[in-house]
Amino acid sequence: MAMLPSEQAPEHRSAVLFELFVHSVVDYAIYMLDVDGRVISWNPGAQRIKGYSEEEILGRHFSVFYPENDIAGGKPAEELLIAAEMGSHEDEGWRLRRGGERFWASTVITALRDENGALVGFGKVTRDLTERLKTREENSGWQQAFAHFVRAQETERRRIAWDVHDDSIQSMIAVSMRLQMLAAQRRDPALMHLDEAIQGAIRRLRLLVAQLRPPALNDDDLVASVRDFLDDVVEGWGLDCTLRHDFTAKPPPDIVVTAFRILQEALVNVRKHANATAVVVSLTSQDGGLLAKVVDNGDGMKTDAETSRDVSSGEHIGMASMRERAEAAQGWFRISSGPGDGTAVAFWIPLGLPGLARR
Repeated sequence: MAMLPSEQAPEHRSAVLFELFVHSVVDYAIYMLDVDGRVISWNPGAQRIKGYSEEEILGRHFSVFYPENDIAGGKPAEELLIAAEMGSHEDEGWRLRRGGERFWASTVITALRDENGALVGFGKVTRDLTERLKTREENSGWQQAFAHFVRAQETERRRIAWDVHDDSIQSMIAVSMRLQMLAAQRRDPALMHLDEAIQGAIRRLRLLVAQLRPPALNDDDLVASVRDFLDDVVEGWGLDCTLRHDFTAKPPPDIVVTAFRILQEALVNVRKHANATAVVVSLTSQDGGLLAKVVDNGDGMKTDAETSRDVSSGEHIGMASMRERAEAAQGWFRISSGPGDGTAVAFWIPLGLPGLARR
């Protein structure tokens, strides 16, 4: 009667357990080659991934798993040579299943030597990464599309800013100068009041130009951009500004611009609507992304019953803009507020490949 593994000598028991392990693994192809590269062992994972039964593949050269161009270039032999010289060889690339179907594989070839150091064969482990490659390509395509979208938005903002500055503002300045001359000649208070209204419109347009393309925006450094915007702009609104951060990552320009624009809109809303005296901006690394918050000590927002609308639905154009930017970056946006409690805006956007937004 055969002995159980626990009743066998330690060396033999280890070999039996290892053999059980190899034949229990189905997510990896684990097989051995002789010194010439012919298959001499085959586990169920290899059959599942590559499609060959043990009877079909034993004795065949492992180059059968490589595309024709790799075989013509001598890749299988080169990999064995490197493994023999270096001890092992790792690679990612296209491999073939039975029938010629391609799949993206991660492979490791390990040289096997006896107690005297003589080469006796190779062990090879192959993992099918086709789905991971598809995800990587999809994410890469999404990132390119998102970066293009952000660049297009910023280009349009610059164009509008230039048009407003070089056309609308200059035309209004010319009108204002003429009104001032007429007002001085005729001593007409109505003309002076009209000029004051035009001067006010010019100031608002200049503010719009600054918001469309703020000098503080440096798409290589989010923290510096936010700090400069707080120092150069927000403090000028009479707000006590605090920036708190432990954020040291260097996100790509499209993420920097997206985060800055959301923060900018949130701060402009504080100025327009909050009746606040202080605002705190925080930037934190969390869950592989940026968690940003803008918290003010203002009046807070009225309840839905008082406003007759769902605040969380993003009906307000400023909130809609912030939410759309965050969600376009595969992140999330939320706002919490109550009468007399101030308002807290928070959003999270991933810094790497987009994934499930964490709430």
